[in-house]
Amino acid sequence: MKAHTASLINALLLIILPLWGYLSSDTPSITALIPAFIGSALLAMNYGVKKENKVIAHIAVILTLVILFGLIKPLQGAIGRSDGLAIGRIVVMIISTVVAMVFFVKSFIDAKKKRVQAASESADSAEAK
Repeated sequence: MKAHTASLINALLLIILPLWGYLSSDTPSITALIPAFIGSALLAMNYGVKKENKVIAHIAVILTLVILFGLIKPLQGAIGRSDGLAIGRIVVMIISTVVAMVFFVKSFIDAKKKRVQAASESADSAEAK
């Protein structure tokens, strides 16, 4: 899986699952939609991530990291309320966010290796002349 695919799946889950929680709640809170807003931003950036735009990819990574830490408090609250569905939704969002983060890091490492290899090859060809 590539970083843009993992980010797309993560964005969709971050949009759908909070909407489900918000709409099914007896006492909905607008803060429950924060992951959906971040998911929407990640979805909007997905084309740039796919095209390997470094600035957009780094912004997407920052948002992914922010939502990862931001999901901890809702998880604690859901556990405290013994709300099994909320726990399940939040755990799925955390897992998808961690997976997206892993693929982002892998793509950054691969891009760095590619740049180093290209620089090495151009230096070798310059020496051969």
